[in-house]
Parts: sequence; C-alpha cells; structure tokens
Amino acid sequence: MIMKIFLDIHASVLNPFALDVGAQSAVEDLLREGQSANTLASYRSALKYWEAWHGMRYGLPIQLPVCASSVLQFIVDHAQRISEKGLVSELPHAIDMALVSGGYKRKPGPLAHNTLVHRIAVLSKVHQIRSLTNPCHDNKVRELLSRTRKAYAKRGVLPNKKDALTKDPLQLMLASCDDSIRGSRDRALLLFAWASGGRRRSEVANADMKFLKAVPHGFTYTLVHSKTNQAVRDKPENDKPLLGTAATAMTDWLQVSGIVEGPIFRQVRKGGQLGPALAGAAVRDIVKHRSDLAGIDGDFSAHSLRSGFITEAGRRNMPLAETMAMTGHQSVATVVGYSRAGAALSSRVARLFDDL
Repeated sequence: MIMKIFLDIHASVLNPFALDVGAQSAVEDLLREGQSANTLASYRSALKYWEAWHGMRYGLPIQLPVCASSVLQFIVDHAQRISEKGLVSELPHAIDMALVSGGYKRKPGPLAHNTLVHRIAVLSKVHQIRSLTNPCHDNKVRELLSRTRKAYAKRGVLPNKKDALTKDPLQLMLASCDDSIRGSRDRALLLFAWASGGRRRSEVANADMKFLKAVPHGFTYTLVHSKTNQAVRDKPENDKPLLGTAATAMTDWLQVSGIVEGPIFRQVRKGGQLGPALAGAAVRDIVKHRSDLAGIDGDFSAHSLRSGFITEAGRRNMPLAETMAMTGHQSVATVVGYSRAGAALSSRVARLFDDL
C-alpha cells in the first residue's frame, strides 16, 4: 500500500520550472473567467481586427510574437497625419473597404485615436499573458504612439464623450415613462442607475434581487462585483442606498412585474410578458429611446447616467469623498474632472467681473 501511494505521488510530481498542459489550460480558464464580459468582447473584437488587417496587409496569417515593424505599420495605417494633400493615412483604400465589408470596421477611414490605442493595448496584453517579447514595448513604437497623441491634441481632436445626464434632462426622460409595465421598468432602471451612484450598464444588467434589501425609506443594493472591485472585496461602500423617488420607482416596478428573485431588470415582450435579463446594450438602447421620446438635444448613452450623477454632484458642491463612495471611483482625478465640469457654470469666480 505504501509503495503504491509513493508511486502515485511520484507519477504526479511536476517540473517546477514549467507548467504542464493541464495547468496552463487552468491558468487561461481562470484569467478568462476573472475578466468582465464587456472587456472580453472588446478584446475579441480587437484581435479579430488584427487578424483581418494582418492577413490583408501582408498576405499571411498573424503569428505571435508580432514584430515591431508590423505594429509601426498598423499605427501609420490607422492614424492621420498632416501632409501636402491634407490629412492622410497609409491604409490602402481597397483594404479599408474590405475591412468594412467584412464587418471588422464600422466605416471607412482612420480609427479614432482611442480605438487605435485600445487595439495596441490588446495586442500588448496578449504578448504579456503569453510571456512573449512584446513589440508594443519597442522604443520606436512607444515614441510613435506618444507623438501621435500629441499631434492629435495639437489639431484639437478631442475624445468623443457622450453628454452627461444631469437631473434636469433626466427628469424629462422620466416624464416619458408611462404607467405601463415597460414604462415602469424604464423609470425604475433609470433612477436605479443614476441615484445609486451612476451605475455602469453591466452593473444594471446584472442587478439581482438577492442583493436588494428593503430598509426604512427605501432599499440598499449591495454591489458585490464592479470594474473597480473585481476581487469582490467586502467594503462598506459596496452598499448603495436607493432612497426617495428612486425607491418609489423600484417598489412600483417590483409590484407591477411580480419579481421576487433573479434579475431585477428584464426584457418586456409583447403583451407585457417578462423575458430574461436585459443585456448591457439594452440599457444603452433604453437611454437613447427615452431621450428621443423626451425630445432632448444631446448624444446620450448608458454612461451618461454615470457622468450625469458626478456632474450633478459637482454642481451642488457635494463632498468629493461622498461622491466617490457612491460611484466607486478610485481615481480622484477622474471624478474631479466631471465635478469641475459640473461646477464651472455655477462658479462664483466665473462672475468675478460682475461682482465688482
């Protein structure tokens, strides 16, 4: 018996200097499972684009590690620069149109600067995970990316940001929600996302009854997992209050829908029948639909609820620490940026001349 145990142990002894196939597979499974669905989707999209671009540009399938010269070519193919002919980039028109027709690009032309940087970052991450020589760390690549960013900034090309849904436009959107089951859901969803600290669309789509707790004058919602708490640490600020009008809207929705367990926000089918949980994209669509119904000028998305909450807090000079506890932001600079934007129009300094 002892000899058998010894032989079994000996057979399972591993090489400490290299992972075996099973362990490597387990590592990749854990890395994948620990990543958010939205991030994985964006990674897949970026890698598919790299494969398509490389295949069309070089006539060869992409292989890792990618060489630095290919990354440099990718940058000049997709970034605009000033020339005698105006703004140009190096991607041949035929390849550009093929990428569009293949569904790899939405429209012809250079990529937005943020998209270009994201595509490079995804390629870098793949090399990092696989412990390969990283072409994105090449000095020429780093320098070109840095100069490209500065060139775009000098031309006044700013990131495309959606408008913030502050209280006034949000109230107009809420007024478009009638007492139907769909109207009740949308009202509760908008107020839940905004009033609980500006929840991300994935957090709204994944909201579940087991984390919603009735308290005096409303509810608390325990945000177990978020972009800034992916390790699921138990922290006091995980409990987000839902009070006042937001609590009333949630109560009405739960009564109308009859939901007592599972996803809070669900599809509403014809005849008022409830379907499965909403997807993150559906949260964006609801924001756009309600802004259209309300006739509000502006370009809104699901993130507008988050930026709108922070901007409104800035307008009212709410304490920064309290705002960050609600939103879950870890970067003071990010929150201050929104807060200053909100506070700018109500700033006393802006009226310094008139106050003389």
